[in-house]
Amino acid sequence: MSVPVFEEYEPAIDCGCAGCAVRRRSAARALPVRRGGHPAAHGARRALVLATAAGVVLSCGAAGAAAAAGHAPGVPRADDGADPEPSAAHPQGEKGPLRGTGASGPPSAGAAAPKTTRAAIIDRAQRWVNAKVPYSMEKYWSDGYRQDCSGYVSMAWNLGTNEWTGSLAAYGTRIARADLQPGDILLFHNPADPAKGSHVTIFGGWANSARTQYVAYEQARPRTRKQSTPLAYWNNSDRYVAYRYKGVTGGSPGAGSSTAFPGAKQFGTGGSPNTAVAFPGRGYFKPGQSNSHVDRLGKQLVKKGYGKHYASGPSPLWTEADRRNVEAFQRAQGWRGGAADGYPGPETWRRLFA
Repeated sequence: MSVPVFEEYEPAIDCGCAGCAVRRRSAARALPVRRGGHPAAHGARRALVLATAAGVVLSCGAAGAAAAAGHAPGVPRADDGADPEPSAAHPQGEKGPLRGTGASGPPSAGAAAPKTTRAAIIDRAQRWVNAKVPYSMEKYWSDGYRQDCSGYVSMAWNLGTNEWTGSLAAYGTRIARADLQPGDILLFHNPADPAKGSHVTIFGGWANSARTQYVAYEQARPRTRKQSTPLAYWNNSDRYVAYRYKGVTGGSPGAGSSTAFPGAKQFGTGGSPNTAVAFPGRGYFKPGQSNSHVDRLGKQLVKKGYGKHYASGPSPLWTEADRRNVEAFQRAQGWRGGAADGYPGPETWRRLFA
C-alpha cells in the first residue's frame, strides 16, 4: 500500500505554498549549516520519520486488532457494589464427583434422580447466598460442590455429583417459560464453545406483573447472589431453556404463580385467593397513622425475623422502624425499587401472613 506523506511547516518559514515546501525539502537534502542542514528543513525530516512509522502501524494494525478481538473481559453483575452488567462468559469446571470433607459417595449408575421439594431447593440455594460463596470453577465448598454456576445448581438440586451445563439437562424436563416455578432452572449451554456464554440460573419467582423480570439465584463472580434479573438473562436471553428437575415433588405445569410478582391476587399453585388475613389497605400504613393493623403488621414482622429496627418492639403507631422492617422483608423477596419502598401492599401482606 502507498504510504501517506505528512508535511510539517516550521514557524521560521510559515508560508504554506507548494513552492516553500519544495525549498524546504531541497534544503533537507543539501545538508549545509555545519552538517545540520537548513533549520527550516528539520520539520520535513521529522515528517518523513512520521510517515514511515505510520506505514508500519497501518500495515500491522489489522493483525493486532484481530489478535485482540474477543479478549475484553466482562464484569459480572453482583450485589454490594459490583457493576450491574454480567459477563457473557461463565467459565466452569467439568463433570465430576463431590470433593472435600462434605463429599459423599456418587450415586449408583442408573439411579433415579433423588426426590426433593421446591422449598428444599430454594432453601439450599439460599444457603450459599447467605454464606456469600466465592465464585470458582476450581474450588469446592464445604458441602463438596464446585463453586461455579453448574456446581451451584447441582448442590441446590442435591444431585450428589458436580454436573456442568452440558449435563444438567439430563436431570430435568424441558418446560415452557410461562410454566416456571421456584426451583426450576434457566439453562444456556453453548456446545460450540461452552466457555462462551454458557450459564444456568435457578428460578426464584416472578419479580414483576409483566413477567419480564424474575428472582434469579445464581453463582457468578464475585459470589453467589439473588437478584431481580431480566427473563431469561442479561445476554443470550433467547438461548436459555427452562427445565424442571425430574425429582421435584409438588407443583404442576402452568402453576407459575406459586411465587408471584408484587400485586398478585392469587396464592399457591391452586390459584385460590388468600383470604385468611385480608389486606386492610395502604392508607393504614402512613406516617402519623395509629391503628391495630400497624401493630399486627409489626408483630408479624418480628415473628418472621424482620424486627431488628424496633427499639422496643412494635406498636400501633406507624414509624420509620416499621417502614425499614417492611423494606427488609420486601428486599428479601428479591424486590427492588418501588416494589421495596417499605410500605406494605397486597402482595407484601399476603407473603408476610402466608
